Amino acid sequence: MPRKTLLSLFLLPLLLACSDQRAAFEIGGSSQHSLTLIRIQNFFWERSASYSIVATRMPECMRRHDMGKGGATTPIEVYAPGNDAWILKQGRRMQVVETRTCEGFARLAEPPADGMGPLQGSFEMRNGSLSFIAAATREAPLDAVAPAQQ
Repeated sequence: MPRKTLLSLFLLPLLLACSDQRAAFEIGGSSQHSLTLIRIQNFFWERSASYSIVATRMPECMRRHDMGKGGATTPIEVYAPGNDAWILKQGRRMQVVETRTCEGFARLAEPPADGMGPLQGSFEMRNGSLSFIAAATREAPLDAVAPAQQ
């Protein structure tokens, strides 16, 4: 077997090791208004990944913000404090992004005094794929409540 072929076969797993995954949280059920998380992990054995968030409210705005490195399997929770602002919480690290102009993005040293707002869901690794898992609603629909027994 020629040396170049052997070397190519040896390097192939390293070339395939990079993982670039994306998942979207569609705000109000519309792909025109969303937060899309981009997760890049250079090698499958690394414990960290690079993250970016894309804030979108089409046709007005779209912007990608670098979130930095974080745990490769740590979920990123999404909270809605209001006013088209969204708090992203990964472990103890928190960042806020907005979708009115898609320009605003900042790191938070502590939770806002007014609270985080309701949990919308979280970006999580499930079976090797990045997914957005919506938070369970706390209130059951009226027709789902069982009638009282007499």
